[in-house]
Amino acid sequence: MMAWLRQHRDALARAFGKLRAQRGASLLNALVIGVALSLPAGGYALLANLQLVAQRFTLEPQVSVFLKAEAKRSELEPRLRGDARVAQLRFVSREEALQELRRSEGLAEVVAALERNPLPDAFVVRLRDGSAAALEALAADVRALPGVAHVQVDSAWAQRLGALARIGRLALAALATLLATGLVAVTFNTIRLQILTQREEIEVSQLLGATDAFIRRPFFYLGLLQGLAGGALGLAILWVGLATLNQGVRDLAQTYGSGFQLAFLPGPEALAVLGLSALLGWLGALLSVSKYLR
Repeated sequence: MMAWLRQHRDALARAFGKLRAQRGASLLNALVIGVALSLPAGGYALLANLQLVAQRFTLEPQVSVFLKAEAKRSELEPRLRGDARVAQLRFVSREEALQELRRSEGLAEVVAALERNPLPDAFVVRLRDGSAAALEALAADVRALPGVAHVQVDSAWAQRLGALARIGRLALAALATLLATGLVAVTFNTIRLQILTQREEIEVSQLLGATDAFIRRPFFYLGLLQGLAGGALGLAILWVGLATLNQGVRDLAQTYGSGFQLAFLPGPEALAVLGLSALLGWLGALLSVSKYLR
């Protein structure tokens, strides 16, 4: 066991020695990996922040029924509750609606300037079937009821936002796959060049009885270290990019009375980026060395 650990320690030391000996090339390779990784990581961070904003609003489809000023709650409520399509019904008085509006960010001063309450009484209806067709059918029927001033199908925008987020995740997955393939190719080519420069040394080691595992080990560590360095640079690029964007986001959020800012990746996800970049570097080294030894 001690001999096995000593072999890995020596292989890791040789990999560090190669990186130090070729600082310029190693830095450029790590920079290429970092820039490539920062693209999908940045997209993931932006989507995660977008989802945090969307979670503040309901994604459950509902219909808002606004009453005329002269309409009475007691006349309309039984008809809505008696509809088999209605799963839940909530009455929102004009006073309660005004209080909710007053608590909204950036609207307190506007509400305070109003001389009277302009909001109508309303019912919030949730359906058993949340499909778009069911929502529109109920909305059309409710519009025909006496005392109804306006019917609005809510949360449609949030559903569209959720659909766009799903499309964004698929696009990010495709982009990450393409870039991961490119990173493996970069590491593959880098390790291949290292092998060619040490070809005679490898051949002598084989003649002396060195196993394939002994020959592979330093190159595996070299690929892993290059991937790890690229991942760290990618996270640094992402942090700088988000910090730069936050200067504009902060100013925009303040106009809405909000303190929202784009958040960096959480610790576990940042570590996952480092682990993935190291794995891709190791995979590129594995393919390169295996091809040479065959």
